[in-house]
Amino acid sequence: MKKDIVFDPVEGVSIAVVPDENVALEGQPGWQVYLLNHNDHELENVIVSSNGYGTAPDGQPVRTSTLRHSLLTVPEQAAVAVEPIDPGLFHLNNQYWVSYYVGRQVFDKKFIFVPDSITPDNLTHIALLARPGVLHS
Repeated sequence: MKKDIVFDPVEGVSIAVVPDENVALEGQPGWQVYLLNHNDHELENVIVSSNGYGTAPDGQPVRTSTLRHSLLTVPEQAAVAVEPIDPGLFHLNNQYWVSYYVGRQVFDKKFIFVPDSITPDNLTHIALLARPGVLHS
């Protein structure tokens, strides 16, 4: 049962959204989502589930499809590309639900970028990527 599973707090794992010319969409600059492991141990059997939700400019509710990404391992002190993201979705809540194992212990955390938080004004230097991006820890 889920109540019997101990979920320790997630530490040293974050999500970054980074401008990337290599994923340009229809002539506009593209953005790439990365999973960052700042720990001194690898992450195993990683699942990243992503979706967007919120309200359209006309007031109608909007929900994107859910995408699931499976990563066998994420090395220590490494960043792994998860998916490109369309800037047209930045007005929504963009949620990334990350689950992984360290040994036999499961870890689980949701990272939610609130509407309009992914902007050039919010870029910060991300050491693991050696470039700027919007970081959520």
